[in-house]
Amino acid sequence: MKLLIANCRVVDPESGRDKPGEVLIGDGRILALDAEAKSATAARRVDGGGLVLAPGLIDLSARLREPGFEYKATLESEMDAAVAGGVTSLACPPDTDPPLDEPGLVDMLRRRAKALERARLYPVGALSVKLKGEALTEMAELAEAGCVAFSQANTPIRDLRVLWRAFQYAATFGFPVWMRAEDPWLARGGVAHDGAIATRLGLAGIPSSAETIALGALLQLVRETGAHLHLCRLSTLGAVGQMRAAKAEGLPVSCDVSAHHVHLSEMDIGYFDANCRLEPPLRSQRDREALSRGLAEGTIDCMCSDHTPVDADGKQLPFGEAEPGATGLELLLPLALKWGQERGLSLADTLKRVTSAPARVLGVASGRLEIGAPADLILFDPQEPIHLTADRLKSQGKNTPFLGHELIGRVRTTLVAGNIVYQV
Repeated sequence: MKLLIANCRVVDPESGRDKPGEVLIGDGRILALDAEAKSATAARRVDGGGLVLAPGLIDLSARLREPGFEYKATLESEMDAAVAGGVTSLACPPDTDPPLDEPGLVDMLRRRAKALERARLYPVGALSVKLKGEALTEMAELAEAGCVAFSQANTPIRDLRVLWRAFQYAATFGFPVWMRAEDPWLARGGVAHDGAIATRLGLAGIPSSAETIALGALLQLVRETGAHLHLCRLSTLGAVGQMRAAKAEGLPVSCDVSAHHVHLSEMDIGYFDANCRLEPPLRSQRDREALSRGLAEGTIDCMCSDHTPVDADGKQLPFGEAEPGATGLELLLPLALKWGQERGLSLADTLKRVTSAPARVLGVASGRLEIGAPADLILFDPQEPIHLTADRLKSQGKNTPFLGHELIGRVRTTLVAGNIVYQV
């Protein structure tokens, strides 16, 4: 069935297009644009009502908590949250229970996600067995089962020789490696940025060097092996500088930053707000500005939600004992819009960081509006205010530092493969 979406502001971040138009979709793909779309015969017509029509968002870090942590969230609840937030494709880290280190687990997760008919799911496989950092997984078998990359999530590999072997294996087969740079010894026991705020609050600190030293080691392994490396959730000014130099050198690297870290800093911990207990920790205001600027200039490729739903019991504890993480799938669009507005960027340039840029990292055809591209689309009002309360969130995790805040940008319709999966 052909569907025509008319009377809308069509924004394509990849080409920079931002003008009124129409889009014709069928067989799960974009068939025609503008005059050609308008003159075609369609079985159904949707009036966009002047809303923005753009590619669906692509999130590079969304924990869905299955298998193993269903008391925190379920695949169904988080997939509902994804499409409500306009996220049509997402990558899930391997730190489930058990970890995603066996093809059967990956296949099961993909089948369950497909049966829900919500967002597209791209599993990231475990780099080492049980994420213990001792023996490497069978990456080739995991890739055949559907893994798009390999990672340790938030669990570092302490033995650099094992990591070196992992990079060699990945480079041989062309598998991307996704790593979060953090030295386990410098970060051990820390819960906040090592600065004046942590000192005043009596919290154990994690120095910026925990990230920059680990990042230096990872980049050296890239030089030696040629493996493609994606750095997950940068948090420091120094790391931004290192990535800028690595890209200038021509290394096969990319990186992302969480939406929280371009808006919040250590100051937002306030009086021990456990919703601000994150991994990596919220850094200084200088770090936050460097991350925001790095994202705007392209040193940082994309923004992710780092969606990590936590149950109430995990957050209603003293800051140092609270479980790290915050929900973010439904906030990725409004937080991206807020960031773009603050940087003075166009809507197309803003959306690029959550659509076509992460699509390139994943190696998928989504994230752009062109003939033949997947019809993963969203209709949204970029000016509609949202007063964020816990009962508005479809995610089972209600933990976010932005509760009570007023944000802008509401998704009205989400389509995946041409099918309407969410509408208000």
